[in-house]
Amino acid sequence: MALMSLTPEQCQLVIAVSVCDSQIITQCTEAGMFRDRSKFGHKDQNDNVLTVLRTKQVNRDSVRQRPESSTQTDDGANQSEDPNRPPACSTFYTWLHSVCSQVSFNASRVTFCFKNDCILISGGAADRGVVYKTNTTVRDTSICSTVSCDASGVAAVSVCGPKEKCNGNGSCISNNVCTVIGSTVVGFAGQVHAVPNRCGYTLFKSTSIPGFQVVGVFQERRRKDVSFLKRVILQLAGAQISLEQGSRALLDTRELRLNTTAMVVHGWELTKDQTGVTAKMSASNFTVSVHFDGSISHIHLTGPNGHDAHGLCGNSSRTVSEEKDSTHSISGCDTQYNEAADPTINCSTSTDWCNLLKQAPFTACNMQHDPEPFVTACTQTLCKYPEGDGLKCQFLEAYARACSLSNITVEEWKSETRCSAFYQGFCQDTFCSEHEFCGQKNNGGTGCVCRAMFASKYNSTDSFGEPMVCEQNAAKLTMAKCLLEDKGIDFSVLHLNDEACKGEMDNETHMVTFGFDRKKTCGTVILANNSQIIYKNTIVNRNSSMYGIINRQDSVHLDFSCLYDQDIRTFTFTLKDSSVTQQITSGRWIYNLTMTAYKDPNTKEALQQSTEMQLDEPLWVELNADGLDDKMVAVVTDSCWATDQPSPNGSLRYDLIIKGCPNPADSTVKVKNNGQGTSNSFYFNTFKFSAKEGEVFLHCIVKLCVKKGNNCIPSCGPGARRRRSIMSKYEDENPAFIKLAWTY
Repeated sequence: MALMSLTPEQCQLVIAVSVCDSQIITQCTEAGMFRDRSKFGHKDQNDNVLTVLRTKQVNRDSVRQRPESSTQTDDGANQSEDPNRPPACSTFYTWLHSVCSQVSFNASRVTFCFKNDCILISGGAADRGVVYKTNTTVRDTSICSTVSCDASGVAAVSVCGPKEKCNGNGSCISNNVCTVIGSTVVGFAGQVHAVPNRCGYTLFKSTSIPGFQVVGVFQERRRKDVSFLKRVILQLAGAQISLEQGSRALLDTRELRLNTTAMVVHGWELTKDQTGVTAKMSASNFTVSVHFDGSISHIHLTGPNGHDAHGLCGNSSRTVSEEKDSTHSISGCDTQYNEAADPTINCSTSTDWCNLLKQAPFTACNMQHDPEPFVTACTQTLCKYPEGDGLKCQFLEAYARACSLSNITVEEWKSETRCSAFYQGFCQDTFCSEHEFCGQKNNGGTGCVCRAMFASKYNSTDSFGEPMVCEQNAAKLTMAKCLLEDKGIDFSVLHLNDEACKGEMDNETHMVTFGFDRKKTCGTVILANNSQIIYKNTIVNRNSSMYGIINRQDSVHLDFSCLYDQDIRTFTFTLKDSSVTQQITSGRWIYNLTMTAYKDPNTKEALQQSTEMQLDEPLWVELNADGLDDKMVAVVTDSCWATDQPSPNGSLRYDLIIKGCPNPADSTVKVKNNGQGTSNSFYFNTFKFSAKEGEVFLHCIVKLCVKKGNNCIPSCGPGARRRRSIMSKYEDENPAFIKLAWTY
């Protein structure tokens, strides 16, 4: 009965047929038919057949999709009349009909009949290539079938039903598959349940395993009114195994490190491969396996007929709401939402796509698994939800995988439906937080995307996260990574005023926090008005690009500040230098430049090093040049700024005078007599850098200008344009640099 009983001539025929069924050639090799060529009576004919095998490859899709037909002529005359017959096999079919008394083709099997034997070439995995004697009827326990072989061919009648499979010893066992895709559950018997919200529901449980149930937890993705399977929970007696997105598995709260080698946890065998995570357990004469790839779940149940199955996968008459599992449902999860229809969705096109499940190559499985429930699930989802994130192909994948659990392979469906780009384990090893899901991002890549419920809290205010949190001498701002990325912002290139201060992301929540405190000021500037002290900082992106002269990041400038009541105005500082003098050589002039600090502009009494001043108290600074002719030359204070270190190029900088004019962002800065003579002055309210204890260094650049009328006086104010000095040999060739410091 096995392939070994084939004669060399019969095997030669089988070799030729293996052009259309490559598994036969392997079986013939194992039977020894290739090892001794002398068994073949006609070596030339054998070589010709093998040449056909090597050079005239068949379009397998044409063979598999050929409609059922039967040819009963010996001369092969009808072969040219069949438009579906692949041209590469024309010679082969003519030769085949010359040696066979009958050839029968249909969608599932090919039978060749000789005078004494019938060869069933293509059928199920169990009966392929088996030889049966003509005019016999045999009970084949290996395939649970009654096989009849007569002049018309081979007919195998299985005693197993459509929801059963042969266990190899002549008996049939139940073979049930439940599929969860999107918000739809296709039960063991093909019944369809639609989950209407974001709660947890019992998918499967059996009284044969006390304390055990499979729970599916659903949550929205891009729309509030459409839910998807988020996680699958195996509830055990005293423990819980969660199958998560990214092919992760948790035992209670501890992550399990899985691979293709089974890990046994509480009697369950857990494995992970490129398709996702599988949990399998055998108990009470039946086996249950649960597979989850982050979007699709299959529950496969095999065992004796008559076992009980409850939950949405089972045959219970309970409603969807009655199967809600309160333990795994958060408060408010059953709130219903209605969102506006997506204008980009073409329901007619989506319906045509879903109906592919009723066409070849999926028809090979339609008898075993009714495609209608899957078509319904596909249509209901794609007519309401945008087709991104590989969703279109996931519905086809869900059906094809259900077929494979019944030992039916849907051949090459991905290439025929152009789903080759979609791969199993779409987001494997991508961990997303509770408020995210793994999908296609705006830049075309794959990653974590904000769920609609989470994003809606911030979209209305056009913010990226939580409000500023202010504490004494410290502040922090927390933003969602997925909200930033939705606007094309990469958080890793953002920083505060001090470029060394970047955001820190929480690996569990994917929230990014920027902050400063007393020890790490990050360039924060403290200002004050009559009633408040203001801590100011800015989040900006680094002014650089990995692409050289171009940049694919929009400019980011996010100001944030904390306000403090004036009752904390208890800071004092002591002047380190009340007066600084430098001798400057500039071009033809040699002069002394003095910077003096004082509190009273009327007395101009220089402050002493022991003088204490309150924060936000006016401080006057005078710049005076001694040794210059005030009728010829004027002193122009071009710029003044403060740093937290002696170097004028310190990373923390606050501008007071810019291009001869007060910083427009600081209303406390005033400039007097700038560019009018050999001395000028300015004042500002005292400040410090954040809560940092230490010194503030004031730096100024002073230029000399040859006077020609009022040309040396800077023009300040809205819309003003700075005057340009008339060039001469007396124009300043070496601007003076001078600094003053105070401590606090």
